Amino acid sequence: MYLSWIELTDIRCYQTLRFEPDEGVNILVGANGAGKTSILEAVAYLGLLKSFRGTPDVAMISTGSDGAVIRGEFTIPSGTIKVEIELSNPGRRRVLVNGKRPQRNRDVMAQIPIVAFQPDDLDLVKRGPGLRRAYLDDLAAQLWPQAGADQQDYERAVRQRNTLLKQEGRRADPITLDVWDERVSIAGAAVFGHRVRVLEALDAPLGEAYRLVGERGSLTWHYETNWGASLDEGGEPGRLREELLERRHRDMEQRVTSGGPHRDDPALVVDGRPARSMASQGEQRTVALALRVAAYRVLTTHRPTTPILLLDDVFSELDPAHARGVMSLLDAGQVLVTTAREDDAPASGRRWNVDGRTVT
Repeated sequence: MYLSWIELTDIRCYQTLRFEPDEGVNILVGANGAGKTSILEAVAYLGLLKSFRGTPDVAMISTGSDGAVIRGEFTIPSGTIKVEIELSNPGRRRVLVNGKRPQRNRDVMAQIPIVAFQPDDLDLVKRGPGLRRAYLDDLAAQLWPQAGADQQDYERAVRQRNTLLKQEGRRADPITLDVWDERVSIAGAAVFGHRVRVLEALDAPLGEAYRLVGERGSLTWHYETNWGASLDEGGEPGRLREELLERRHRDMEQRVTSGGPHRDDPALVVDGRPARSMASQGEQRTVALALRVAAYRVLTTHRPTTPILLLDDVFSELDPAHARGVMSLLDAGQVLVTTAREDDAPASGRRWNVDGRTVT
């Protein structure tokens, strides 16, 4: 799969832009602030339906504009997929895939696999477990469409249960809580099961990526739950249901759902040490890069089409050996790389000059 073209209207610094990247490696060269990352952000949005910067949609709209548009067309073995996204301020976005609204946003992720790496990915290692849960869930949704549906069902059920607890507290109706406990348990067990499958798929590629990008030793996951599930068992609705019932009085007091996959802690371990607290800055950066490279390898192995890889200012932080290690892991597929200095990117491909208005 590859992006044939993308058009931007009032996105960040671009009033209008049409970009037709090469099917292979594309190296976008420009000064800091020239708009290189904005192009990668727009490409990623077409597949992920969110900014890989973690910013709200309104932040992508050019200053002074009421709305913005991203359009792009992807070529796949069976034909083409055209995605159109309209952002408005204020208002809701509008998404069309081949002229029709997708039933679920996660369906778009399943059709258009994209892996993006940016310097802020260091937060995957350094910050709390929420980002690591999202990493596993996003990868699951790209691998299996049902995983995205189960995630939405779980988020909706937990949200409704929390609403009931917040409004009623100790007066919450036990029968109504039973209903939401059942829905949370079924969807939560499914979400946990998908995460277990992702961890199994990542096992070998993650260690390989960590070594080939230049580090010695091992990189593994240590996944902890607060509701009694284990990776070996894979999680059962009955186990989560029992935990919710056991925690019910506490949840009614605190007015929040305190147990379930939304509270799990997927931790990363480097040579037996917690990567978050005991790895060096250089090791943490390598771990973050290995996570993205491993996701790319998993998608390449388990999907019929090679994902699009976006590398935003990656090589400025790597020495030549690490940079060559990253490139050695990449299969034949479309890659978009940004760099402020042409010599930093150890790759051959089409070079593009970016100046904030045009790409040539």
